[in-house]
Amino acid sequence: MVSRSCANFLDLASWDLLDFPQTQRALPRVMTVPGIISELDGGYSDGSSDVNSSNSSRERKIIVANMLPLQAKRDTETGQWCFSWDEDSLLLQLRDGFSSDTEFVYIGSLNADIGISEQEDVSHKLLLDFNCVPTFLPKEMQEKFYLGFCKHHLWPLFHYMLPMFPDHGDRFDRRLWQAYVSANKIFSDRVMEVINPEEDYVWIHDYHLMVLPTFLRKRFNRIKLGFFLHSPFPSSEIYRTLPVRDDLLRGLLNCDLIGFHTFDYARHFLSCCSRMLGLDYESKRGHIGLDYFGRTVFIKILPVGIHMGRLESVLNLPSTAAKMKEIQEQFKGKKLILGVDDMDIFKGISLKLIAMERLFETYWHMRGKLVLIQIVNPARATGKDVEEAKKETYSTAKRINERYGSAGYQPVILIDRLVPRYEKTAYYAMADCCLVNAVRDGMNLVPYKYIICRQGTPGMDKAMGISHDSARTSMLVVSEFIGCSPSLSGAIRVNPWDVDAVAEAVNLALTMGETEKRLRHEKHYHYVSTHDVGYWAKSFMQDLERACREHYNKRCWGIGFGLSFRVLSLSPSFRKLSIDHIVSTYRNTQRRAIFLDYDGTLVPESSIIKTPNAEVLSVLKSLCGDPKNTVFVVSGRGWESLSDWLSPCENLGIAAEHGYFIRWSSKKEWETCYSSAEAEWKTMVEPVMRSYMDATDGSTIEYKESALVWHHQDADPDFGACQAKELLDHLESVLANEPVVVKRGQHIVEVKPQGVSKGLAVEKVIHQMVEDGNPPDMVMCIGDDRSDEDMFESILSTVTNPDLPMPPEIFACTVGRKPSKAKYFLDDVSDVLKLLGGLAAATSSSKPEYQQQSSSLHTQVAFESII
Repeated sequence: MVSRSCANFLDLASWDLLDFPQTQRALPRVMTVPGIISELDGGYSDGSSDVNSSNSSRERKIIVANMLPLQAKRDTETGQWCFSWDEDSLLLQLRDGFSSDTEFVYIGSLNADIGISEQEDVSHKLLLDFNCVPTFLPKEMQEKFYLGFCKHHLWPLFHYMLPMFPDHGDRFDRRLWQAYVSANKIFSDRVMEVINPEEDYVWIHDYHLMVLPTFLRKRFNRIKLGFFLHSPFPSSEIYRTLPVRDDLLRGLLNCDLIGFHTFDYARHFLSCCSRMLGLDYESKRGHIGLDYFGRTVFIKILPVGIHMGRLESVLNLPSTAAKMKEIQEQFKGKKLILGVDDMDIFKGISLKLIAMERLFETYWHMRGKLVLIQIVNPARATGKDVEEAKKETYSTAKRINERYGSAGYQPVILIDRLVPRYEKTAYYAMADCCLVNAVRDGMNLVPYKYIICRQGTPGMDKAMGISHDSARTSMLVVSEFIGCSPSLSGAIRVNPWDVDAVAEAVNLALTMGETEKRLRHEKHYHYVSTHDVGYWAKSFMQDLERACREHYNKRCWGIGFGLSFRVLSLSPSFRKLSIDHIVSTYRNTQRRAIFLDYDGTLVPESSIIKTPNAEVLSVLKSLCGDPKNTVFVVSGRGWESLSDWLSPCENLGIAAEHGYFIRWSSKKEWETCYSSAEAEWKTMVEPVMRSYMDATDGSTIEYKESALVWHHQDADPDFGACQAKELLDHLESVLANEPVVVKRGQHIVEVKPQGVSKGLAVEKVIHQMVEDGNPPDMVMCIGDDRSDEDMFESILSTVTNPDLPMPPEIFACTVGRKPSKAKYFLDDVSDVLKLLGGLAAATSSSKPEYQQQSSSLHTQVAFESII
């Protein structure tokens, strides 16, 4: 049955083009002209996901991967292409986690060279018969994309291999990167042709398509998008060497959910986001989340499983039982160790053989009683490294066999050919121990398959004459550098580089008591059988659905160009503060309370010069000159600096050090509710902070009259954050009985008296205005950082203040488009000054003068927006 969103797709056979709303150009059915796409934006608009499409009760998942789960071959008689499902493909097996009503659409390339003239017919056939959409990449682009960037740059780097020398990996090539981006763009075109963005879930697989999320998120801001990385993710020290590191990170962050096999891989990714993009993460009800411009990007940690039914069906084959009997007879009286690995430099085959050689040297009683069966799968890549690994493997195996072999006995048997599934399964079932010695591997399902095959099936037991209630055992020796290692708690974990330890571990596995072997096997079998590929897929999709629940509860803006594109997601009530709107309210009110932050609001945060310029002072003086206004600068800075810098504004109120000191005007004295005797806690805090400062390079202590602040913005991000957490716990325990608050902020740990915050300072000012008989009927507050959120919360609560005769007009405004408790925003400091200038002009008794200035302001804003 043709999917609901693919109906128009069939028209492409007659070269009709899809008609998507907001798409500025037609989407080509296939790419017929080789080349590189130079424009990353590709003409697509920064549209939202409000796209009309047909409705259906069927769930639909769009699975996107480099290769389709299909096998292709050409019929020798008719010359036509024939296709069939690849039953061993993970992409096909993951369907077991969903109901039969779920529709799957697959998007990817074919493992076959389809001629340009045949691509239309093949596309039509695959869509009708398999619900698959092929991405035909030009040959040159395919080679640069897959063999070039993916296999020669990303794959080695993700496996901790750096191109230190020209003969040790390929140096970064910008042309290969362009091909990678262009290929991802073509994949995005195929997705856009079939997607129903309001209902479909898109699941992208592996490192081949790491920038695809950016293209999709740009076209559909609310697309439901998940990504799973099947390879390792390297540590930040390795990953940061990649010249396009930020583009790939931002690509992944345009997803709603990112999946990894292990916590180590996820931890490395989060560390890269922290060190390179300045993003912090937190655990939200057991789920790790990154706040990325108002969107929460969730992290999923779950290793993939195997397809139980597929493996058990092979175990029941007569050919499998026949091969098991053959193996049993051939190696009668000997212990079998099995290795199944691809021929590449990261599988550690040569290290495994050296460890076996050390085993025969050290445990001489094993000679003649032990055989290693090493099945070598065909190499997935070619090159000098693979050839050298193969040469070393054969030479080492030959040396061992010559030294420890005898007539009719070979300690090491290499099976270097395409091994049928039944034969490989038979070796799994008959091996006493499975040795996986990879130096780096994303997952590796060999141990899982071994465990299931050792458990067997009733059909296999009957064919082999085994009692159904006989004890089942299995022993695993696995590298600690593979993804499945953390999930196999009963395995003997080894460092593959330590060949002596590997030899010792193999000897331990073979000589272990039967009871312990059985207990370890039962533990492993329970985990593997309950965490199969269906469980993995279902669990991932459930988390993706949960991650997308808030999509339509927020407003979205697309910002950034090219691969720097991201979506800003904010509350629906969050909007830019209009000068006209606030000036109108300002004119119609009689008592106004205006609260302004200093750094980042009146003066740019990035500015080296922190003193206010003439424009700031002029605007403040004008506002303070209106007797209807009570204007306060509320800052975390010290009172001496603020009173000096703002001295020209005589009627300006200042709340320094977050309200610890308050002064109503330059003619008034500084007020504080705290005495110096209450600051004895400083003598307890300073030695603790100093010890952490000495132990944390780059950290400093800021001394205020009201507080002590430990800063770690210049320290190592991970170490600084770790030390901040420790310092927070340390100070909370030391100051448990003191009247102070210990708070952790952005790169700081601060200790200050209880009841000191910008919010409380604002409340004091408003309360005093009410007591003086001048309750405000308009309250405006502008700030840019976390401490200002207290002010926003405080003035919003004044609406329900029973002391006020009537609720005032509230304008809580943050600087910058970001999640906030404020309902308004201004883009930057210049916008703040324009707004205050409009209010200052409205203060003037000359209305025509204001109108002229307002008109000038509007003209300037319009001109800047055009630029």
